[in-house]
Amino acid sequence: MYQFTQDCITGIEVIDGEHCKLFAMINKGMELINSDDKIVLEVAKDLVSQLKGYAAQHFAHEEAYMEKIGDKELERQKKEHAKFTDYINSHDESTLNEENAKEKVEELLVYLSKWLYGHIIASDLMIGHITIDINEDDPFAFTDKYKTGIEIIDNEHKQLFEIIKRTNDLLNDEFTPDKYDDIMDIIEELKDYTVKHFSDEEAYMEEIGYPGQEAQIAAHTAFVYKLGEVDYGRVDENQHEYLLDLVEYLLNWLSNHILRMDKKIPIKRN
Repeated sequence: MYQFTQDCITGIEVIDGEHCKLFAMINKGMELINSDDKIVLEVAKDLVSQLKGYAAQHFAHEEAYMEKIGDKELERQKKEHAKFTDYINSHDESTLNEENAKEKVEELLVYLSKWLYGHIIASDLMIGHITIDINEDDPFAFTDKYKTGIEIIDNEHKQLFEIIKRTNDLLNDEFTPDKYDDIMDIIEELKDYTVKHFSDEEAYMEEIGYPGQEAQIAAHTAFVYKLGEVDYGRVDENQHEYLLDLVEYLLNWLSNHILRMDKKIPIKRN
């Protein structure tokens, strides 16, 4: 079963309620396909149709809310929603038959559950909580508000801010017209260091027996997955726009994750 746990709560009632219902629909579908080797064809078609309809309704509500509050992540959210919609719409109910219904529905439910959980953790938790404007005087400064008091975590967070800053500096370097190779190097460095940091952070939480570790691991996994989705083709085609979008996302995700989750990690007492 896919649980709607505390780490999925955005604090926005309408969004949390619809996420909860989507998880319930996924679980109902999982129960259905596991209850019998061969599910009823009409039931399978109805389930796929319901998931499509409710996902579309939820995305519309979420985007309307973000537009209302002037959330800067709206355009990125729209792109992610559109990508998911394209995938789910590729599952045409009319192609289901008695032989393939179980397999096709299970494939869709597994994809939906993984995508939804990752999307909530990596994107939806940022709704209404954007803390950094890239146009601030020094948005990349690792200030006291980000410090957890845990030396290894603070040092690694500072390094992550510095890597993102170098990415932004490259973006604004007028003397390097073709930045593709340098961009690739920095993105790979960011990926490697992020994995190292999350591993160190999780080891620390394990050592002190932190009860919030499971939610942290889920957030880390979702973020690493997002980094793995970097489209190198788009980087090459439109370096400035794509890189600017990436820098803003990385900076806002990292700052929000630190302030909303990492600062709750207790300092180990000797």
